[in-house]
Amino acid sequence: MTEEHDDTQKIPATENTHRYGPPEHNHPYPQGGTPPSYSSQQPYGGEGRAEPPGPFGFYGHPAHHEPRRQSRPSSAFTAGVLAAALVVGGLGGVAGAAGFAAVDYLNGDGTTTSSTSSVDNAAVADRKDTAAQAGSVEAVANSVLPSVVKINVRGAQGEGSGSGVIVSPDGEILTNNHVVEVAAGGGSLSVNFNDGTAAEAEVIGTDPVTDLAIIKAKDVSGLTPATIGKSANVDVGEEVVAVGSPFGLEATVTSGIVSALNRPVSVGSSGADATATIYPAIQTDAAINPGNSGGPLVNGQGEVIGINSSIRTSGSMGEGGSIGLGFAIPIDKVLPIVQQLRDGETPTHARLGVTVTDASSQDGLLSGAGISTVNNGSAADEAGLRSGDVVTKVNDELISGSDSLVATIRGYRPGDTVKLTIVRGGDKTSTVDVTLDSDEGSPTS
Repeated sequence: MTEEHDDTQKIPATENTHRYGPPEHNHPYPQGGTPPSYSSQQPYGGEGRAEPPGPFGFYGHPAHHEPRRQSRPSSAFTAGVLAAALVVGGLGGVAGAAGFAAVDYLNGDGTTTSSTSSVDNAAVADRKDTAAQAGSVEAVANSVLPSVVKINVRGAQGEGSGSGVIVSPDGEILTNNHVVEVAAGGGSLSVNFNDGTAAEAEVIGTDPVTDLAIIKAKDVSGLTPATIGKSANVDVGEEVVAVGSPFGLEATVTSGIVSALNRPVSVGSSGADATATIYPAIQTDAAINPGNSGGPLVNGQGEVIGINSSIRTSGSMGEGGSIGLGFAIPIDKVLPIVQQLRDGETPTHARLGVTVTDASSQDGLLSGAGISTVNNGSAADEAGLRSGDVVTKVNDELISGSDSLVATIRGYRPGDTVKLTIVRGGDKTSTVDVTLDSDEGSPTS
């Protein structure tokens, strides 16, 4: 049975499902720099791009019954579906018959023997439930589910739901900014716990740059915080489990593997004060759908290694949903920001102080992030970087383009020193040490 959305369900039109960047020059450039002439240039934490953000969408909230809106693309409750209007189909399968008239067992001599049982004449296996094996999906689910919540959001722009991870016994919960942002300006939040209880919640802090938020459930205690793991120890091919509330179906568990690491994911946002979200993602084929956002991606020990945030879809109309390309924010890269949010501080991010574009040579032998402009007094300026340089590595990590450089820099902290490999003049390769700036006090902090 396939159920498509009718006009009463809150699914935006195709143009409203993208989280692309702000209009031209909506942000002042860091450190007083002048915006270059590119029509879509954006100062991503001090590193702008001259290309549109990549085709990734936020996946935060399932549809709820409300008139369809043709509003700004950044309507926070929506699950961001790239180039497709979301269609919820096939969520309920066709139920089969209650039982069979008889079951024929194949004997060793090729003959069959009919057997019946007391339940609609169907054979019933008499097998006792066994304990979950350590490291199995069942064992991981048992350990993680008590630490995952469903987040219900309501605001002037609509309503929806997402997921969150408990990080303190008294109700602090880590989730995505795009899950809770619709509650800004007088909206409401509530959370559903795994034991069936619920509580109202409030926003403690948000960070659009990393797409993270901390909320706090009211008047609760004795909760089970999740165990935080090390995303730096994750390997491609490692088995992982995602937990959340896709389409509002709370306590849903899916599994898969890590299919790539440090995948630069760019999910833009629009509005006068919007900031694009670009991060070095953990890519997984575990099914992630609308409503999974803010929930954990965990390893075989049940430790949180990432926060599920976005997904890439095929781009065909009606094909929104998991196609085995989900992306999680690696927990190591953002733990300092999570702590700043918990402490009520304004988050800060590392900044190089350049605007960049994708760069490649005609023969295809060179690719990287081309520097368009260098802001006066920035970290890049102090290190001697110039317009026209092409960054091909940050430390030992290859840089494939502008998003790759921005995502990689976002993975460091202000004050960190990194070694950049640059190509100057098309053929001269050198390295330079850069001590990264902070965006503290800037519009993007």
